[in-house]
Amino acid sequence: MVFQQLDYFQLDDQFTEDERMVRDTVRAWVTERYLPLAMEHFEAGTFPSELTPELAELGVFGPTVPQEYGGAGLNSVAYGLICQELERGDSGLRSFVSVQGSLVMYPIFAYGSEAQKRHWLPRLAGGKAIGCFGLTEPDFGSNPSGMLTTAKATKDGFVLNGRKMWITNGTNSDVAVVWARAEDGIRGFLVERGTKGFSAPEQKHKFSLRASITSELVLEDVHVSKDAMLPGVKGLKGPLGCLNQARYGIAWGGLGAAFACFDEALQYAKSRVVFDKALAGFQLPQKKFADMATQITMAQMLALRLGRLKEAGKVTPAQVSMAKRNNVMLGLDVARTCRDILGANGISLEYQVGRHLCNLESVVTYEGTHDIHTLAIGHELTGMPAYR
Repeated sequence: MVFQQLDYFQLDDQFTEDERMVRDTVRAWVTERYLPLAMEHFEAGTFPSELTPELAELGVFGPTVPQEYGGAGLNSVAYGLICQELERGDSGLRSFVSVQGSLVMYPIFAYGSEAQKRHWLPRLAGGKAIGCFGLTEPDFGSNPSGMLTTAKATKDGFVLNGRKMWITNGTNSDVAVVWARAEDGIRGFLVERGTKGFSAPEQKHKFSLRASITSELVLEDVHVSKDAMLPGVKGLKGPLGCLNQARYGIAWGGLGAAFACFDEALQYAKSRVVFDKALAGFQLPQKKFADMATQITMAQMLALRLGRLKEAGKVTPAQVSMAKRNNVMLGLDVARTCRDILGANGISLEYQVGRHLCNLESVVTYEGTHDIHTLAIGHELTGMPAYR
């Protein structure tokens, strides 16, 4: 089955030639290299780590990082299109890449010392090192200000103690960006694999994001040097700034999952014969396709405008919240509708919709839940925080 992207309002015209080239390159790779493996890895609960060198070759790790640090120096819309195509393959694939770039490379680039940048960024961009981001804790997700992980100063560095949960890439990471409460506020630290007292056991038994490594980070009297701290930021604005980068990519990713489900269901409905004619020829399926096409088209416009605002330096966190909130819920709604159109076939891994549906149940929760993003938008509109 050849993928055909819905582009009802000819939005392709709004992308530059370079942006389309980036999208089409990643699209071809996902189709040829990832999708043939997707069902196998989702079913086994494994991530295809053997594809990491190819992803590095594609330039999808930290693509907006300047070339002098190993990145591709692409603009925000090109990065969004990368996330769209990766999540058209699987949310776990996009998560792997987005954590590496938005949650590991970004804080090192934005908040790190020059020595940290020179040491880590080229290795991460080249896939020679894998990173993870440790913010969420067992009892503190939507309220990161309550974190219990601590960093106590010593004469030559810091001692970290605490636990982090639901950490993508944790078990196979070479470096973790760990956020902890220090004497002067919340700080970020680079904790390397193999550091005494640091472990990252994998979390199993998931029905969602199965083709993705999810871990716990355990820090028990972990000694790190002073040079391990990110010097350029203090307080929650550090990790929240990283999350805004990731949420931006997720807004495009949710769109990619919707594209995949819509195309599969449409092609299925055209060929599936029910009561002596194609399923697509009945009124109810046509209404479903019309509704989905309308919502997908509006989500495309939202993502594109968000990208242009980001490139211009005008985007606000609440605008990112709106796009993440809308586009991921759109993807989930489309996956549910398409699963219904496929009937019993919709629960088979021979088709994509069930896999996307399960994955998006996680995506609608992580990087800020749907409800928390609702409150973020409400806060900006009214000026009144309703979080507590």
